[in-house]
Amino acid sequence: MTYDLVAIGTSLGGLSALKILLGYIPKEFPAALAIVQHRHRESDQALSAFLQKFTVLPVHEVEDKERILPGHVYFAPADYHLLVEYGHFSLSVDAPVSYARPSIDVLLESAADIYGERAIGVLLTGANQDGVRGLSTLKARGGATIVQAPDTAECPVLPRAAIAAMAVDWVLPLAQIAPHLIHLCGESTDR
Repeated sequence: MTYDLVAIGTSLGGLSALKILLGYIPKEFPAALAIVQHRHRESDQALSAFLQKFTVLPVHEVEDKERILPGHVYFAPADYHLLVEYGHFSLSVDAPVSYARPSIDVLLESAADIYGERAIGVLLTGANQDGVRGLSTLKARGGATIVQAPDTAECPVLPRAAIAAMAVDWVLPLAQIAPHLIHLCGESTDR
C-alpha cells in the first residue's frame, strides 16, 4: 500500500509529542504530514517556527489552496479548520467542532474522503475526544490508524477515547510512532 498523507491530531501535551515524532522523520519521507494541534485562536505562527528546530522537513502553516507536497509538514492555522481536497488544502471558518477550530475530526474526515486507503490517521495526546469520529471515518474508508499508547501520553483522554471507540490498527508508545510511519511508507530511517 502506498500512503500519500499522514493526518495527525493532538491537543494537550501535543507540542512535546510533536517534537519527538517529527524529530524521527527523515528528509526523504514520501508522504505529506498534515497536523491539527489545538491552540488558542489568537496564536501566531510561532508553533511552526519552534517545531522547525526539531525536524529536517519544511514546516509551515497552511495557506488556503496550498498544494500538498510529500515530505512537508503542514499545520492548521489558529482558528481555521484544515480540510484536504484533491491536490491541495483548504481553510474554513465554519463553526467549531467539538469546541475546537481547528478540529481534528474535520482534518481526518476530509482526508478520509479524498485519500481513503492512501491515508494514515494518527491521534496523539489530548484532553478531549475531538479526532475519534474522524479516525473512525478514516478507518472505515480503508485508511490506517495509529493511536499513541495512553500510558505515554501527557493527557491520555483522547487516546483512550479512540481505543474505546474503535479497533485501532496500532496502539504505540510515542517513540515508536515515527519509526512505524517510516516503515508503513516504505522509507528507511537514514537521514
